[in-house]
Amino acid sequence: MKRPSIVLVLVVLLLLGCAHSGPTLSSAERLELYRAHAGPPVASFNINRVAGVTRWTPLGEQALAIWNTSARGYLLEFRTRCSGLPFASSITISNSMGLVNARLDSVQPRAANGSAISQPCRISSARPLDGRALNDAKRELREASVIDRPEGVTPE
Repeated sequence: MKRPSIVLVLVVLLLLGCAHSGPTLSSAERLELYRAHAGPPVASFNINRVAGVTRWTPLGEQALAIWNTSARGYLLEFRTRCSGLPFASSITISNSMGLVNARLDSVQPRAANGSAISQPCRISSARPLDGRALNDAKRELREASVIDRPEGVTPE
């Protein structure tokens, strides 16, 4: 019985790794996915000052998704680039008594040690996110696959 070649084993391992990772979206594609699941812009929204924002996701340098709960979040877009956002370990969001105003408040990207990475980024719009629909769309993306067409198939 022959032993499999090392190249064949590496190819199989590579394919297995790709099968579990799913598709990777660019920042622009992710932003479009979030925009598709966001409601109309709101002038302001409340954040719990005790619990705060439970999660956040940078969507390039001009947008950010924040989550108060697993199903309730907001898509925040900025007037200009927020250069430190993709590299931030944490963020702070300015507010007044838990009320974030979309044209007055800002997001501050922070490093792991808590120091500011860049200037605060002024929020230009805030749109509520449908977390359930967004998670369903992400799940559908993960379940998609691409296969090679069998040889000999001709167009109709």
